[in-house]
Amino acid sequence: MSSTTDSRFDKPAHGWRRTLFTVIFEADTRAGLMFDLALIAVIVASVLVVILDSVQSIREQWRSVFNVLEWVFTALFTLEYIARLSCVNKPLRYALSFYGVIDLLALLPTFLVVFAPEMGLSYLIDVRILRLLRVFRIFKLSRYSVEYRALVSAVAASRRKITVFVGFVMLVVLVMGTLMYVVEGPPHGFTSIPVAVYWAISTMTTVGFGDLVPKTDLGRAIASVMMLVGWGVLAVPTGIVTAEMARRGSDDEPAALPVAQRGVLSMVEPAPTVPAVPAKRLTPAARRRALAQHRRGAR
Repeated sequence: MSSTTDSRFDKPAHGWRRTLFTVIFEADTRAGLMFDLALIAVIVASVLVVILDSVQSIREQWRSVFNVLEWVFTALFTLEYIARLSCVNKPLRYALSFYGVIDLLALLPTFLVVFAPEMGLSYLIDVRILRLLRVFRIFKLSRYSVEYRALVSAVAASRRKITVFVGFVMLVVLVMGTLMYVVEGPPHGFTSIPVAVYWAISTMTTVGFGDLVPKTDLGRAIASVMMLVGWGVLAVPTGIVTAEMARRGSDDEPAALPVAQRGVLSMVEPAPTVPAVPAKRLTPAARRRALAQHRRGAR
């Protein structure tokens, strides 16, 4: 992770900028670990404040406290953003990266509220929750990179099959929804084909909210078919990806090595292997002597 960051944003060679880069972008040191943990705590607290501020009763009682806390959080995130830009040799590349855009989006809502308070932009501050992705640097999830690549490659290899399957599901949903609209009609809540398609999707995915229920016998029969098809909808994509992962796993596994026997079998000593001795080539005289001895033995 750190080597990738160094190459992308060009880590300074020396000075205070290199030290600041190590603390902010790397979690290998104690200072870097503490910085990440403190940042995560501030992010969680800021998101919690936004959530509580959305509750009418709590907002009326703690409005002034929430406003002060929000500006404190915004000031901290602004300082962090400036520090990140100042400690890299390629600040524009960082500003246009994924995390750079997230850092900027975490600042803009609070400042925009000052200029356009009627737009309710303060709730956009919840985008800060995306910054919690930085926690992966601390837990060193790179050890799972092999399994992650295996899963991604299996899904990518199955994308054509999954695409065809999704297209088939969309076709079934459209046909069954239209049929249900014809059978049930507006008197039973199926006021349009999109509404009927919504019912077909919720039924096929086994969600079944119950807001739309067929009343006729033919409609119930169609609903039963949709429920049975829903089981297959859940099983097919999983089977496709699982089969692809199993196939790739068998291809990638190394050849089996001999395994030592355990239990009772381990008490039996293996038979000693005798090296093969090449047979001697007999001379004609030795062959005649051997033939004579064989004849005397036969008598």
